[in-house]
Amino acid sequence: MLRREDRVQYLRGVGEKRAAQLAKLGIVTVEDLLRFYPRDYIDYSSPCGVLEAPYETPCVVRATVYSRQPPARISGGRMLYRVSAGDESAGLTITFFNSPWAAERLLPGRDYLFYGRVGGGFGRREMTAPVFLPADGPQRMTAIYHQTQGINSAYLAKLVAAALSELEPDALEDPLDEPLRARWRLPDLATALRWIHQPADKTQAQQARRRFAFEELFCLELGMKLLRSRNRLAAGAPMTHCDPGAFYAALPFSPTGAQRRAVAEIAADFCGAAPMNRLLQGDVGSGKTLVAAAGIAMAAANGYQSVLMAPTEILARQHAETLDRMLGPLGVRVALLTGSVKGRARKGLLSAIASGEAQLVVGTHAVLGEAVQFAHLGFAVVDEQHRFGVRQRGLLAGKAQHPHLLVMSATPIPRTLSLLLFGELDVSVLDELPPGRTPVRTIAVGSGLRGRMYGFLEKQIAAGRQVFVVCPLIEQEEGAGAELQAVTAYKETVAERLLPGRRIGLLHGRMKPAEKEEVMRRFAAGEIDLLCSTTVVEVGVDVPNASVMVIENAERYGLSALHQLRGRVGRGAAESFCILVSDKDNESVRERLAFLCRTADGFAVAQYDLEHRGPGDFFGRRQHGLPTLRVADVAADAAMIETAAKEAGDLLAADPDLAAHPALRGALARLFDAAGGTAVN
Repeated sequence: MLRREDRVQYLRGVGEKRAAQLAKLGIVTVEDLLRFYPRDYIDYSSPCGVLEAPYETPCVVRATVYSRQPPARISGGRMLYRVSAGDESAGLTITFFNSPWAAERLLPGRDYLFYGRVGGGFGRREMTAPVFLPADGPQRMTAIYHQTQGINSAYLAKLVAAALSELEPDALEDPLDEPLRARWRLPDLATALRWIHQPADKTQAQQARRRFAFEELFCLELGMKLLRSRNRLAAGAPMTHCDPGAFYAALPFSPTGAQRRAVAEIAADFCGAAPMNRLLQGDVGSGKTLVAAAGIAMAAANGYQSVLMAPTEILARQHAETLDRMLGPLGVRVALLTGSVKGRARKGLLSAIASGEAQLVVGTHAVLGEAVQFAHLGFAVVDEQHRFGVRQRGLLAGKAQHPHLLVMSATPIPRTLSLLLFGELDVSVLDELPPGRTPVRTIAVGSGLRGRMYGFLEKQIAAGRQVFVVCPLIEQEEGAGAELQAVTAYKETVAERLLPGRRIGLLHGRMKPAEKEEVMRRFAAGEIDLLCSTTVVEVGVDVPNASVMVIENAERYGLSALHQLRGRVGRGAAESFCILVSDKDNESVRERLAFLCRTADGFAVAQYDLEHRGPGDFFGRRQHGLPTLRVADVAADAAMIETAAKEAGDLLAADPDLAAHPALRGALARLFDAAGGTAVN
């Protein structure tokens, strides 16, 4: 009999080689195998006829085998095996490559259920390498698993069946207790494992999926809440002078009401017993930097240093300049620390930080280095938080004894996703833009209008404005469609040809940091009329004189990414434009781009992206320290996220250390350990 922690090589037919291949799929123990859920199912219960089968769409077809054709050798030395089949509506040719045993299993005169894609022309249907079962056998749901070299779906199904049959009855403790399962009508663990791997019908598969999706979300919410509660037990940097009045008085303008509310929330956190752990969300241009500056000023008034970490050197330099203008009148010394600071300059900077002379340190991930030692760090800020993970935020916070932490996001995040990504953080939202931000007019066009578009760009440049053009590729890549614009070729063959005599710049991620810095300096100084770039300009570029953003192959980006790029213009007094260029003529693309053209609200854009494209834009860079969701879908399971969050909160209120729930505590520890997190360790 098998236990949860037994290695899969104890299963019959699994040797060292197979075990190594399974490990590539993350399967090391018996529990790993049982928790390796199917990605989909083949439902053999409702087959279609040959003629009614949809083209190039996975489906199940019922057909009678007529005959097996003689094998034939084709180019490359491969053997081709064909079987003639069909029904009263049409014929069907079944083809296998180098698989004589598959063809031999199909007996003439017998009916089979074939699963695959139907191709071929009119009156000539064919399927290549389908999965099949005898039609007179038990019609059932068959699980389909993710595969790797040497490990196919059928082999995994066989292993899972063996593990389920050999598992000791009490080998797996259910992390969800009976009252919780009863409240939400969830099957127990043993039943759910059997149903998700070997369902008798769609209902069993759906109920098992619902149970495991809830378990994932519940455990993730528990972990995030434990992080928050553990943080609240620590003592923060104690502050008493938390009045932002002096900071406001030094500004040449008046902050918005939303900015004042966020600053007041930070001030209250500073004066509290526990260290602040707060997320500041705001749309592009909503003034998050001012809120952070107010916090830095209050920290300095209390004798504490602050640090701000940005994802790129360009953005770090921009922040240092902006914050120096805001905080210089208050006597706050700002230091910039990036990877390009070397030698004597770096040594002097590290000394100023260690002595406390540098009251604010702005930098890239270089501020996480062991050599960077603060005298009295009390406030840490992470900008563009989606570029950093939980672990990196923790390293920054580790530079002092529980400093106050503020993470800022210019990517509006729907509430349900925010619960998953930042459940350990309090949230402040900037929901209004400062005066002077002009609305950006957004237009979608096809490439056939590119000539007219460049005529418009010429007029904008002649009026003294500047232009961004963003392309999806740096250079043309093998396998990429010819319609995809590569920025290096685009600059020469499109921009320079259509704008003769104008100053055209180039910016992309493969350029050296010094080269990128110089290009951005020249663009900001007005020495470049049109900048051809990749999405490297998404963050870190503030050029008020830029009035047009052109995005080539706009269908390649999520709406949230397009909205971020659009935010690079509209920062000055002139009317600004975002032009989306796309030749994709399908309803989904047209609908998405039309939505962006009529919507300026970043939160509405983010919600639309989440519902239509899933969470990819938000999880584009994996949040280090957070478990990966394998079953739950943050868009489809939005209501379940809310439920899981409430249940997690209620459970921790009654059992803060999960002492009465050892199985759940163990499952939670394994989940976060696998992701490199520390929620319950």
